[in-house]
Amino acid sequence: MDIRLILDDVLKVAAEAADFIHSQAGKVTEQDVEIKSRNSLVSYVDKEAEKILVTGLSKIIDGSGFITEEETVNQQKSEYTWIIDPLDGTTNFLQQIPCYSVSIGLMHDDVLVLGIVRDVERNETFYAWKGGGAWCNGKRIQVSARTEVSDAVVATGFPYASRDVVPQLMSVFDYFLKHARGIRRLGSAAIDLAYVACGRFDAYYETTLNPWDIAGGIIIVEEAGGVVTGFSGKSDMLKTGRIIAAPPAIHQSILENINTKFNP
Repeated sequence: MDIRLILDDVLKVAAEAADFIHSQAGKVTEQDVEIKSRNSLVSYVDKEAEKILVTGLSKIIDGSGFITEEETVNQQKSEYTWIIDPLDGTTNFLQQIPCYSVSIGLMHDDVLVLGIVRDVERNETFYAWKGGGAWCNGKRIQVSARTEVSDAVVATGFPYASRDVVPQLMSVFDYFLKHARGIRRLGSAAIDLAYVACGRFDAYYETTLNPWDIAGGIIIVEEAGGVVTGFSGKSDMLKTGRIIAAPPAIHQSILENINTKFNP
């Protein structure tokens, strides 16, 4: 299958979901919110956005499988499998902090071949397909040209589901606090990756993530010239939930630093 031929249709589905989310901003009440677990919230907006995505994407590739956050569809892999986060940054959305996104990844067997991250409030769509480069709203993007961590703005997130890695992460955070130009935490892993791809962030790392948080963004960073690995240095991000994304020139130094904390 020529993935480029289906891109426009996938972009339309992503836009439809994003438009629905935008239409509901500020309308969700506390009664509309469910607590899945501590620090993990969901509303009818997440679920309805996912239904829009599943319905639209099902029509694009017949018989495709789905891995989704809200599980509004049977979870199963196929030759082509969509990995979907209908609303990455739900807490931001509920707090009316305008940083949340729709994330779509497409795998052919076990290889990511398409990624889309739609920033709902900034109306920016980042996308890439295997071998086709990375783009934002029709313009080619690439990772930053910075070569030193001391010049880098580094993004991260804080894991709520795994307390056993907090000491290691605090040590990594301390390193960047002392050595990087700045640290940012937006609250949407998909946008963090998109920002690495276009050079707004120079690097991003996080742990305890789910496949739908990062599947769409991984291939965008890679096609923008970046390197994406797990903390092991391998391409095991979707399995381990640990990720480092950066330009080649600084990825290795970040990997080595994190490794000293997680694999002493």
